[in-house]
Amino acid sequence: MSTARELTNHLVRLLREEQGAMADVLLALADFDRKKLWRELGHTSLFYYLYRELRLSKGAAQNRKTAAELIQAFPEVEAALRAGELCLSTVNELAKVLTPENRAEVLPRFFGLSRREAEAVAVSLRPAEVVPTRDVITAFRPAAIVAATAQAVLLAPSPESAALRVHPDEPVVVHLDEPTSPVVVAAPIPLPSPPPRESVERLDAELARVHVTVSRRFLEKLEAATDALGHACPGGSAAEILERGLDLILAQHAKRRGLVEKPRKSRRGSRRDTIPAEVKREVWRRAGGQCEWRFESGERCDCRRRLEYDHIEPLALGGASTMDNVRLACRPHNLLSARQIFGDAVMDRYCGVGG
Repeated sequence: MSTARELTNHLVRLLREEQGAMADVLLALADFDRKKLWRELGHTSLFYYLYRELRLSKGAAQNRKTAAELIQAFPEVEAALRAGELCLSTVNELAKVLTPENRAEVLPRFFGLSRREAEAVAVSLRPAEVVPTRDVITAFRPAAIVAATAQAVLLAPSPESAALRVHPDEPVVVHLDEPTSPVVVAAPIPLPSPPPRESVERLDAELARVHVTVSRRFLEKLEAATDALGHACPGGSAAEILERGLDLILAQHAKRRGLVEKPRKSRRGSRRDTIPAEVKREVWRRAGGQCEWRFESGERCDCRRRLEYDHIEPLALGGASTMDNVRLACRPHNLLSARQIFGDAVMDRYCGVGG
């Protein structure tokens, strides 16, 4: 029967093998990325190669991408990962502060740290020039005030109550029923830590709570929009007002794409390099507003941002602006297609890449 010490020694050996295997993977990734071999497989970056081709989660792909890039710039990072002094959960923070000038001093400071500890070290080494501030405007309903302790107890937010803004450097004034008799609480009322700068909290299958930092100008516009829609949307909440604004943006976007119920006929004699509106409209509908690039596996790119109309056979080579020759492609895949056709030398000049 194996003893605890024997099993521990066995686990130590397995752990060292795991660390070595990870370092070998990262070294191979660094070489793969250095040669940009992900382009040959139809990917636009090492991250998307890891995410789409190797099926890693986005977090795992980002950590390995960052580690591979660090190894290319700082070979000593590979030795630290192999020895278990660094882990993948801290490389993103290390990458924010490691430079050729401070490498000897900074790298050891991240050895053996957790992710949160690494965040603290990174912040101390590279503090923000302007500390971000956040105005959290939340509706509160005053509840019981305990005079003996001079503390105000605030209940959960309610739509009908007035907004209370708490400034950490000022005393909080809470008015009782008698307006002339305020109770002044010298110490600020402790509030929960604010949510991340932008976050979405799912409440159920249909509802979610969105936390976002906005400017004073945004609040003024929201108030003005609420007043402007006072008749069409009486008593409308901020969510209703914002959703109406989003509907307008999407309608304008659809109009620019020609996705209208009664499109105008295209003019005759249009320029050859202009894609007819009816072609754009049908390509967009066929694509469903999603990049049509296909990987070797047959899987389709899932990008819905920065979409462009791409000629499969370029105009410069005689391609036509027809439904069969035009596809919807995200900007990175549009450029990748051009690289595959015209070569890296031409595209590096086009994109302003030196060397």
